[in-house]
Amino acid sequence: MWVYASDVESLELGDSDPDAVPALLPVADYRGMLLGTALYSPASQIALRLVSREAISEVQWLDLVGQRLSRAIDRRAPELNGDACRLCFSEADEIPGLVVDKYGELVVVQLLAKGLDSGDVRKKIVSTIRERIQPASILERPDPRIRELESLSAPSLEPLYTADPKNPLVATKFRLNGLAFHFDANAGQKTGAFLDQRANYKAAEEWASKLAPSGRALDVCTYQGGFALHLARVSNSVTGIDTSHASLEVAERNLTANRDKLQADVDWVEGDAFEILRDWAAAREQFDAIVLDPPAFAKSKRAVEGALRGYKELNLRAMQMLKPRALLVTCSCSHHVSLAEFEGIVAAAAADAHRRLRLLERRGAAPDHPVVLTIPETEYLKCLVLEVE
Repeated sequence: MWVYASDVESLELGDSDPDAVPALLPVADYRGMLLGTALYSPASQIALRLVSREAISEVQWLDLVGQRLSRAIDRRAPELNGDACRLCFSEADEIPGLVVDKYGELVVVQLLAKGLDSGDVRKKIVSTIRERIQPASILERPDPRIRELESLSAPSLEPLYTADPKNPLVATKFRLNGLAFHFDANAGQKTGAFLDQRANYKAAEEWASKLAPSGRALDVCTYQGGFALHLARVSNSVTGIDTSHASLEVAERNLTANRDKLQADVDWVEGDAFEILRDWAAAREQFDAIVLDPPAFAKSKRAVEGALRGYKELNLRAMQMLKPRALLVTCSCSHHVSLAEFEGIVAAAAADAHRRLRLLERRGAAPDHPVVLTIPETEYLKCLVLEVE
């Protein structure tokens, strides 16, 4: 449960040092009935994140962090046979604000809530991870936007843990669906890669092999080539578009690492996806498969209207370029945009493009990003697999 700052009627911080912000606060309703204990974020719009239905101390909270993180890792035991997976997914694993991802021998930690920003919490996280797996390094990687919103401290540039202090491992390669990807803990977005799309990468490849075998494919907002390289195993030609030069440099390295597994000619185009798709649609470019995987357009409720316009534009241009009975995989990672809204805007784009859509699959994030039905924010990723007629 979240409590927004606008919903807090009164706040009692006790007689402690006014400069020392408590990590935990008891939460009561208007009658004074205890609702539980929450992580406190004084600078955030989300002021309170409930972590227990009981009154607990900071020592008890640290024990809960260890227990819940252990359970989260144990739940993913089948996934640990692979190189990469999410070990902890914030509220979905009952530790609000904690994200932990594993890339090969590297583990990357993100703290996204002020109440977690302490040395004791970091020590508990590190000791728990080391009890369950044996990473070469554990590093903390902040989210710049969340760090500002939550007023988090600047993390140390040194690893939280490393098996080799003289030569700490901070870069490696990991595998997804049999393909190799370069990973640098000090570069890229999120914790470094998009593990939530792992299963969708494979699904796009499988559907392309059915609807568009040996065809021409386009990956829009390719980032480091995730969808593009999977499509390259079943297509003759693949183009990846991204606005980030640095991301495309990594995509090229990933292409080189997998060249012997790919049948397609692959090229990268740097630029604004909206402008490129508009120009290519006007030039009557044709594709057998297109993937749309843009960044989150709506990072607040106020941004939803603009986000829907963006999704409609991208999908409209894609449909104008797809051949009959072609494949469209279209995604939204904006949790403020509901599945119904997303499907509605894709349908509206189809009407404007005079195309008929056949829904093949509705998909979400990979299983290591579990959805809790009472926490709608955990079901943020929407992926529609469509046949465009």
